[in-house]
Amino acid sequence: MAKNGAGKKPEDLNEAQEGTDVPAISFEQAMEKLEDIVARLESGDVPLETAIELFQEGMRLSKLCGQKLEQVERRIEMLVEGDGGLQRKPFAAEQ
Repeated sequence: MAKNGAGKKPEDLNEAQEGTDVPAISFEQAMEKLEDIVARLESGDVPLETAIELFQEGMRLSKLCGQKLEQVERRIEMLVEGDGGLQRKPFAAEQ
């Protein structure tokens, strides 16, 4: 039943990131930690105070993942075929 990070306190999961603009963990690591937090919260086996801390850490990780996705989105270019052949065009997500 124990998952990675299940024995860690929420504040330990993101220790290097607090107070910095450039988090030290990858998107995949943040998603894995977020999944662990969700599983712990869904189990219902955590005290209220711990659940609040886990929720706050999950929100930070969710924001981090969103920021990382936005960074990648800005870097993606599309190749569009036009009259003059292939052209590069910035990727614009549908909104």
